[in-house]
Amino acid sequence: MSRIGIRFKQLKREGRKALITFITAGDPDLSMTERLVPAMAAAGADIIELGIPFSDPMADGPTIQLSSERAIANGANLRLILASVKNIRQDCDVPILLMGYYNPVFAFGAERFCKEAAEAGVDAVLLVDLPPEEADELVCFAKIHGVDFIPLLTPTSDLSRIAKVKKCGSGFIYYVSVAGVTGARTSVAADVGEMVEMIRATASLPVAVGFGISTPEQAASVGRLADGVVVGSALVKLFEQHSGDELIEKVTEAVAALKAGL
Repeated sequence: MSRIGIRFKQLKREGRKALITFITAGDPDLSMTERLVPAMAAAGADIIELGIPFSDPMADGPTIQLSSERAIANGANLRLILASVKNIRQDCDVPILLMGYYNPVFAFGAERFCKEAAEAGVDAVLLVDLPPEEADELVCFAKIHGVDFIPLLTPTSDLSRIAKVKKCGSGFIYYVSVAGVTGARTSVAADVGEMVEMIRATASLPVAVGFGISTPEQAASVGRLADGVVVGSALVKLFEQHSGDELIEKVTEAVAALKAGL
């Protein structure tokens, strides 16, 4: 069982829900990423998503788009991100998920990516533009090297779609709670609970809900319905306002508040 599977099993046994936090790898630089990951884990993050910066992040709103631009401008790429994960693994065992788009992985090579990701200590990958119908090659290599493939479902997903992602997915299912791009919102979709129950009835994996969750109160309301809550844009926004030690302080404060909400 992967670190992610172990973490969800542990949380279920303790009656708690997973806090999954997202930052873009290399924003503002990879040395800061290496400092932030263990700091977020210590503050209460159960799983950490590291975004792979990409020049055309079509599923992301302005906050994460700008974050990706900053990381690319500072030289972040997939090879260097894997090296940073390897550095993080020297003294931090928090589950790490790489989230992004298929183009950088395709250019890197699917087999090479899965092998080197596993060697670096990556636990899972989520590629927002790689549907299950086209994911067989990557899923095959991911299974060989023990990397979870995290599938996405959306408010328009039906039972047949859930069945498809059940076949290729592992670790957990990421449910996108709203149509549209990433970004903080003032409220959570009313049908989240209904969709989570439908997914659970068809697939046996834990369900984490993301997109639009930004406050401890929203995290708490979603946490009552799902197995985990994903928060990204609200944290990434802090990178526009702070730097250095102050950035680490503000991010960890926000993570601790979200965890307290759960």
